[in-house]
Amino acid sequence: MEFLLSDVHDDLASTVDALLTKADVPSRTRAWIDGDRGPITEVFGALADTGINGLLIDESAGGASAGAVEMVVAMEQIGRHALPGPVVESIAVLPVLFHTADVTGEQVSALAEGRFATVAIPPTAPLAPTAEVAYLVRDGVLSTATAGETRATVDPTRTLAELVPGDVLADGVDVEDAVDIGTLATAAELLGMAKAMLALASDYAQARKQFGRPIGSFQAVKHHLADVAIAVEMARPLVHAAALGVDGLMPEGTDVGRDVAAAKVAAGDAAHLASRRALQVLGAIGYTSEHDLSLYLTKTRALLTAWGTPAALRRRVLESL
Repeated sequence: MEFLLSDVHDDLASTVDALLTKADVPSRTRAWIDGDRGPITEVFGALADTGINGLLIDESAGGASAGAVEMVVAMEQIGRHALPGPVVESIAVLPVLFHTADVTGEQVSALAEGRFATVAIPPTAPLAPTAEVAYLVRDGVLSTATAGETRATVDPTRTLAELVPGDVLADGVDVEDAVDIGTLATAAELLGMAKAMLALASDYAQARKQFGRPIGSFQAVKHHLADVAIAVEMARPLVHAAALGVDGLMPEGTDVGRDVAAAKVAAGDAAHLASRRALQVLGAIGYTSEHDLSLYLTKTRALLTAWGTPAALRRRVLESL
């Protein structure tokens, strides 16, 4: 099945990219690491003003009533800029979860307006990125939640928490769609991060010289970067095809869950390869906190297991064959 982005999708991607480029996300991310979340919260609010946060929310609640394809396009750009925070949970998982559980009102409209919120859905997502507003689904019961014990991750912008249930909002909630959209959104984010790391490494390879020549002219460096480019281009159609499946636009009988799992595995592999090869090209400077690559390295490692570990997702693909 052929998939090409429309002009509307290209415009959406350009809008998100321009907004985040102007915002200088890396400097705001470093402020987040130092304990000041205000600058990133401002960026998240700006995304909400353009309608990004409400892509999967009904128009009646202040959203755009868009689909998974549009969400994937936006999340790919968000990944390219390594925007920190519970972005997947706020933009993708909670809107679908609230729709499934028939939750309406302030909880939904606040998401469309730019509220950072988080959610845990054991066993796929037993811990949640920390946020002031949290929700938990356990044994089909959706409730508000508060953070309990917290755990640091390799990503200094990503602290996870065990959630303690509070007021019950709904019971008998089917979480399959919410989990799948979380997996898909994370795949799109990883895909965008892989592209960004490839660009960082390529730019450095053209600027850095050894023996009077750019290191990008050396065959070994070319092969490193070509491997990443191939991995990215192989993952991209899987992510888009999975989005089409979620939107119900694939042929009848398509195993959407399998396609979502495959998309996350491929995007995760591409991002992991990009992180390793970019670090090889940049050398020791890539480790330093002053270089933007370090933000991508740690975030990639943290997101590889978010909303489905590679082993669990590969097992899901295998069981469907």
